[in-house]
Amino acid sequence: MMDMADLFGHVVSPVRRDEPLCDGAVVLRGFALADEVALLQALNTVVAQAPFRHLITPGGFRMSVGMTNTGPLGWVSDRRGYRYDPVDPLSGNPWPGLPDTFLQLATGAAARAGYVGFMPDACLINRYEPGTRLSLHQDRDELDLAQPIVSVSLGMPAVFLFGGMLRTDAQVRVPLAHGDVVVWGGPARLRYHGVMPLKPGYHEALGGVRINLTFRKAG
Repeated sequence: MMDMADLFGHVVSPVRRDEPLCDGAVVLRGFALADEVALLQALNTVVAQAPFRHLITPGGFRMSVGMTNTGPLGWVSDRRGYRYDPVDPLSGNPWPGLPDTFLQLATGAAARAGYVGFMPDACLINRYEPGTRLSLHQDRDELDLAQPIVSVSLGMPAVFLFGGMLRTDAQVRVPLAHGDVVVWGGPARLRYHGVMPLKPGYHEALGGVRINLTFRKAG
């Protein structure tokens, strides 16, 4: 994203603001924009080593969202269930190492949200195309549920659904744009969440897709 200039030609940083969702959860608007170029370069490097794939659920359904991972552990799904694994089942190799830019973004966002000391060991990368969605779910495959979740939006805008502790609880619809980061933990850690179907469109950085980076402490 290009820097803006005021009437006198001075460079003005993109506007950032924090929007609390509930106790323990906050949207950090534009938090990732300062590292946009480095993030996209690191993303390309990771995907070249571990391409996107469509995982199979334990029930035998093909997930519509393309997925890959970076970090010591990667989230996988197949007929055996949901779990974290240090090995990419597609290649048989360890997942690509967590880029420094990714790690700095995740720890910085967590600290901004009040979760100082967060050190992720897994980053799930989701690729959304028009029409794809993510059903309401809880992130509960991690060993330490005291650690927060850091979710970074890149590319096409999307609508994030943030609910309660029960699947049937009402959800808040949260519009997310390129560079926005959502952090939730503590009393909000097990709230249900999802993503509404992605609408067609175009973003100058990633074309017609949305990329989401989800950082967790899994092990």
